[in-house]
Amino acid sequence: MTASPWLPKPTLQGDKVVLRPPVREDAWPIAQLLADEELLRFTGSVTSAVEAAAFPLQPTEEIVQWYSSRAGIDGRLDLVIVDAATDEPVGESVLNDWDPVARSANFRILLGPSGRDRGLGTEAIRLTVGYGFEHIHLHRIELGVYAYNPRAIRAYRKVGFVVEGTRRDAFRYLAADGEVWTDEIVMSILAREWSVHRGHPELA
Repeated sequence: MTASPWLPKPTLQGDKVVLRPPVREDAWPIAQLLADEELLRFTGSVTSAVEAAAFPLQPTEEIVQWYSSRAGIDGRLDLVIVDAATDEPVGESVLNDWDPVARSANFRILLGPSGRDRGLGTEAIRLTVGYGFEHIHLHRIELGVYAYNPRAIRAYRKVGFVVEGTRRDAFRYLAADGEVWTDEIVMSILAREWSVHRGHPELA
């Protein structure tokens, strides 16, 4: 039987972050990060300000079990983003929706307020995408990002993701002052592109 390229889960070391497999205890700090209304809106986790305000500060038992089980799950990669300066979890970086025939996967990331605007997200993207291409041997990694999240779009471009298209008015959010419709930007990066620039397209 051929060993899975997704197991065992790695620990990836960068200058600013460490990406490691989740453990049960991560459910509590991640739940605190998820209480941020901006994060919930940017990730599409809720569809209104009312839902965001009601988001629980403590993890449910289902969430606790989720983080307890990630290390043994095949076919996807879930890693907690740890701030190397403080040793505190600040988010998570994920490869999922694996298509073994097309050798493609989806990428998603969430970053709490304490992890923003310091380059932690960009480094976490680079580490995760690099692992996907160089160790899992993916051919294509894709993502969707809402147009009202320019910070994320800039980070994806820095690592080499290319815009493929736009899903117009793909998400509706009910804010306190009315509804907001936003496009979803579809982006991808291919293994042959990664082999040229290794996540630094500005140097290629």
